[in-house]
Amino acid sequence: MTVASEIADYLQLKKLIWIPAGNPPHKQGNKITSAGLRLEMARSAASADSRFEVSTMEIDRPGPSYTLDTVQRFHANLPDSELFLILGADQVRALRTWQEPEQIVEIVRLAIMNRQGNSAMPAIPTFPGASNAVHVPVTRLDISSTQIRGMIQANDDPRGLVPDAVSQIIERERLYSSP
Repeated sequence: MTVASEIADYLQLKKLIWIPAGNPPHKQGNKITSAGLRLEMARSAASADSRFEVSTMEIDRPGPSYTLDTVQRFHANLPDSELFLILGADQVRALRTWQEPEQIVEIVRLAIMNRQGNSAMPAIPTFPGASNAVHVPVTRLDISSTQIRGMIQANDDPRGLVPDAVSQIIERERLYSSP
């Protein structure tokens, strides 16, 4: 939650919307946690800050969840708002592989998390519109969701790395545990 709050503070956001992916096209064929449980975890995590909201837009939409569709819909609903798409370094590196990234950056401004102490920030994509990206300094957390899932499979306790309410859902549902 620290990172999301830091981003909201730095960008002076009135609202930061969490959007659990509905049917992520880059994970086709992979076993993923159900949309309902991902939504429950997002809502639990987002309850920590009054600026946070959770949208079911992608979960409610049938078919693959493409970021382009999501940002187009937000732009249509909020035409006078400056919209940011918050990305980590790994996502910035993969942005060229997304559906129509040039259109995405025409609609939203990229907010790239700059983890303190990370001198290897990814280059901002060179296609038109991406040059207005902003690097947002956030607390460096040397852990990924993949590592957290691995910890759980190894019966290590992830508390302190995920919000308590989310940890309780993971434990209740026995998510990411070995069978």
